[in-house]
Amino acid sequence: MARHRLQRLSSPSPTFSAVIHVLGLMSFAANFRYLQLFPNPLHQGFGGDFQYLTIIGLALAAMTFSFGLVADLTRNPQLFAVKNLLSVCSTPLAVLVSILYWGICAIDKHLVVPPELELPLLPDIGFHAMPAIMLTVDKILLSPPWTIQGYGAMSISMTLAFLYWGWVEYCFSHNGWYPYPIFELLATWQRVLLFTFSAVLMTGSTMLLKFIYGKFNGIEEMKRDALNPLKAD
Repeated sequence: MARHRLQRLSSPSPTFSAVIHVLGLMSFAANFRYLQLFPNPLHQGFGGDFQYLTIIGLALAAMTFSFGLVADLTRNPQLFAVKNLLSVCSTPLAVLVSILYWGICAIDKHLVVPPELELPLLPDIGFHAMPAIMLTVDKILLSPPWTIQGYGAMSISMTLAFLYWGWVEYCFSHNGWYPYPIFELLATWQRVLLFTFSAVLMTGSTMLLKFIYGKFNGIEEMKRDALNPLKAD
């Protein structure tokens, strides 16, 4: 299978592309293994680990890289296309998780993690940085350019943000507590603002990734699109 003419490196491919996908899957698997070895009591409620946006993003990252690796080994263009479609959601979401987590931690880590449940540094990086790093590498080096524009990115981001909010409230109705301490401190209207801001930030992440892709790969049109997110699809 020939690579896209605007793509930096060959993918799907059983060489460098497969190595990146294997490394990513090893990192993601180590995170899931950590959840089994060191169970968090808050994860035992309704919704389990998937109450957390971090774990939802991690699962989506693992799914994206799984399709990528199988495409590498089989050179199957349909599986490669599925990987790229998933990447449109998983990569900006992983970047969003990293920005929100490390940004809030810079203010007060206990807004996102109770003091008694803080993670050691390496697992913390594994959960809250590695998915964004690995997916961004895949996007910039091993994927064709995204065609999604600002309105489409905002639609996806808003849908994911408010679906997650609905899921969080549904879990709360069963558990009586929220997965992140910050939710306990916010009134309903403040949660609306938080999730709306998160959707805008995820949209911005999509446009930033497009700009970086265009800059790194020398595609001026993508840079212009990223700087003009309100351009119609």
